[in-house]
Amino acid sequence: MSGFDDPGVYYSDSFGPDPQTDDGQLLRTQIKKRMREFLRQYRVGSDRSGFTFKYRDELKRHYNLGEYWIEVSLEDLSSFDEDLADYLLKQPSEHLPLLEEAAQEVADEVTRPRPAGDEILQDIQVMLHSDANYANIRSLKSDQVSRLVKIPGIVISASAVRAKATRIAIECRGCRNIMNNIAVRPGLEGYTLPRKCNTEQAGRPKCPMDPYFIIPDKCKCVDFQTLKLQETPDAVPHGEMPRHMQLYCDRYLCDKIVPGNRVTIMGIFSIRKSGGTTNKGRDRVGVGIRGSYIRVVGIQVDTEGTGHGLIGTMSPQDEEEFRHLAAMPNIYEVIAKSIAPSIYGSADIKKAIGCLLFGGSRKRLPDGLTRRGDINLLMLGDPGTAKSQLLKFVERCSPIGVYTSGKGSSAAGLTASVMRDPATRNFIMEGGAMVLADGGVVCIDEFDKMREDDRVAIHEAMEQQTISIAKAGITTTLNSRCSVLAAANSVFGRWDDTKGEENIDFMPTILSRFDMIFIVKDEHNEERDMVLAKHVMNVHLSALMQTHAVEGEIELNKLKRFIAYCRSKCGPRLSAEAAEKLKNKY
Repeated sequence: MSGFDDPGVYYSDSFGPDPQTDDGQLLRTQIKKRMREFLRQYRVGSDRSGFTFKYRDELKRHYNLGEYWIEVSLEDLSSFDEDLADYLLKQPSEHLPLLEEAAQEVADEVTRPRPAGDEILQDIQVMLHSDANYANIRSLKSDQVSRLVKIPGIVISASAVRAKATRIAIECRGCRNIMNNIAVRPGLEGYTLPRKCNTEQAGRPKCPMDPYFIIPDKCKCVDFQTLKLQETPDAVPHGEMPRHMQLYCDRYLCDKIVPGNRVTIMGIFSIRKSGGTTNKGRDRVGVGIRGSYIRVVGIQVDTEGTGHGLIGTMSPQDEEEFRHLAAMPNIYEVIAKSIAPSIYGSADIKKAIGCLLFGGSRKRLPDGLTRRGDINLLMLGDPGTAKSQLLKFVERCSPIGVYTSGKGSSAAGLTASVMRDPATRNFIMEGGAMVLADGGVVCIDEFDKMREDDRVAIHEAMEQQTISIAKAGITTTLNSRCSVLAAANSVFGRWDDTKGEENIDFMPTILSRFDMIFIVKDEHNEERDMVLAKHVMNVHLSALMQTHAVEGEIELNKLKRFIAYCRSKCGPRLSAEAAEKLKNKY
């Protein structure tokens, strides 16, 4: 019971409390100071080679060019100050504006004195990029909200560039009171106008409810654009629909990408109110439900459509290995052997497919016409000769491969379709299989079962390598620089030797667009059938043991990267002897 009767000491503070500053404000000014130091002092290089102040010089160069943006690498930031990078990763929406303010102050220092006429300091946009491993659209769950995320994907549609206010001025209808410079939050969140006017003046009637309206002329606006990102096809589990994510870009990130590009997005995973509920009333379900979108703070465009960005990840050792491969004298045979090694025989077809995968070279003539450089190949023949297996393999080992079947694809699905955008009610265009496979291979199975008018749609794509469209007020031309690999059966199901020409049911117009046509027959030959049976049994018996490639073959992953590397680096040329031989044969 000790201390029971101790009343404590009471005193009154007559001098008022200490002038206390808000902790958060203090922390923010410290963080901003550190960020300013980072931009001012971060340098690359060593003492010997002389170092450059990376961000300071970049700010100055961009500012003088009239481009008010700078790209900051998160790795540099964390090597300068670990905590800063952590703050930026955990709470980006609070700390990114601080970084932009710091960049503006540094830009003010490095560009002084500015010439007459542009003394006003512009806002600087900071973009981030990072070499961290990326996540997947499917892995973005609620615990990632308002964090910095990095996801890859394909941009499938882009809206027009519109303006969004960052600061607005509002005026009261009743008493003409103007409130200036109200900040609007960035992103797709709106701003709710105040319900009541709070200027009380004696002898005036009170202002009505909702008196404010926006004065458009006094608003500051920035450009913004919304994009739709779809996850990459290789990340989609089998039998699932690809997921989509809405992106919001502003200022200098607008118009940086066009639909069809493969990109890696760095952004803030944020939420916004879902569309207004139609049924007004008590039973409003989904009061706290929010839709998600990503506020983009950095875009990396992987290579323009071709090669899935495989080239970007290539190390010098790989290049060395590929050059070594290419110098082998029998590389042509090796590649032909590595194409679908589990399928026996048909060496000519495999060589032809090898040529198709590596592609030719496009020629642009002086009068502006182009000759296509992609090879088209048709396999006609009996059932059971592993045509579809070859097609499936090519789809897997081509850097960009699209596989469709003849009966299940329409003309619009192969070329392009015009549809109405549900949000804006405008017509938008979505590319089909031939446009998506730009720079790769389209495999079409059951080519003879396609409807005749659908087959006509491919004519232009195969020869001119463009797809022209004139529907619903949209007149445009899309690129489709892709090879076509098609497989078909003959008219009678099996190839009938007595009928000759009648086996082929195609129009001459479509046949003339194929460079190579193979007739695959299933011959009745006891010796060949024995070898084939042996081969098939071996494949089934040693399926468990044989995980690595056989001697003299390149494994699939390496072959895929080799093809991507060759397509981006080489353009084959026709030698004089080859040209002479072709002429004589013709």
